[in-house]
Amino acid sequence: MCHTKQVHSYSMIACFSRRCSLVTRESAEWLLKYQYQCGAMMEEMVALLRALAPHEGCTRSALESVCFMRSDRPLARTPVVYKPSIVIVCQGQKRGYLANRVYHYDKQHYLVLSVPLPFSTETDASPEQPLLAVTVDLDMTLLSELMLSLDLPPGRAEAAPEGIMSTPLEADLADTAVRLLKALSSKQEAQILGPQLVRELYYRVLVGKRGDALRAALVNQGQFAAIARVLQRIHTHFTEPLHIPSLARDAGLSVPAFHKHFKSVTSTSPLQYIKSVRLNQARLLMIRDNATAAGAAFRVGYESPSQFNREFRRLFGRSPREEANEMRASFALFPPE
Repeated sequence: MCHTKQVHSYSMIACFSRRCSLVTRESAEWLLKYQYQCGAMMEEMVALLRALAPHEGCTRSALESVCFMRSDRPLARTPVVYKPSIVIVCQGQKRGYLANRVYHYDKQHYLVLSVPLPFSTETDASPEQPLLAVTVDLDMTLLSELMLSLDLPPGRAEAAPEGIMSTPLEADLADTAVRLLKALSSKQEAQILGPQLVRELYYRVLVGKRGDALRAALVNQGQFAAIARVLQRIHTHFTEPLHIPSLARDAGLSVPAFHKHFKSVTSTSPLQYIKSVRLNQARLLMIRDNATAAGAAFRVGYESPSQFNREFRRLFGRSPREEANEMRASFALFPPE
């Protein structure tokens, strides 16, 4: 009897081993097929972006919400401010640094920001292999409408909301991105098909691997949503006086609680956030509008040019003129091709 049990056990183990080998082979074949499909789509996106973004810097598309990024050289860590957006890198790679966390966005990962955030980025690129990427601004109203129409299993939207996340690029989303770039290569197709393809891209992100965190950011009625509203106010009215007690009242929080929850979302203080937004906007004015340092300072809400120069150098490590000259190619803005 004991011998029979032993033989039976050996048979089960052998069967299990064969099944595991089969599963392993099938998984490997699926992975190779997936990598081949994504690789082919990436090559197609690179070819399309080389035509759509022939200049280093940012090139507008036929859709206001879509822009193309290109860098023909590596860039050391530099402060930036990203709007709520999706960033898909098709060639080269970027790293985002926020507090003590690093966010990779490259051919395998895309970046999603549910709130506007100042952080620093680092770019790997070369003239032979320029960084090529597409950015799609998030329309929070459209995202919310889409989310309400999703039929998702209970509990999937209970994840903690996140202001920024790096997410593995899935084949369905890559396919949508290819078709969007194809449509944007034609003015007529951009107008007719472009908005629907942007909507489809939103859908792919919402149901993707990290979509639960984005959905949580959209539905969360607590402190995250309150801070998100304040961030939107700062970006809309950064040229005006912005007082912390007033912002705290807008969020429905006491000043100490406001500071605490603000930092949990942005990893910085409200005052430093406001400074970062103003200084980054001033840099863009000097690069894209050829504004003087004094003129840019005044336009973003500074009353003292000397204070502006001090804070600018503290953030960027260079004087306003030096920074504008150095970053002019990287942050130049071109009309649609």
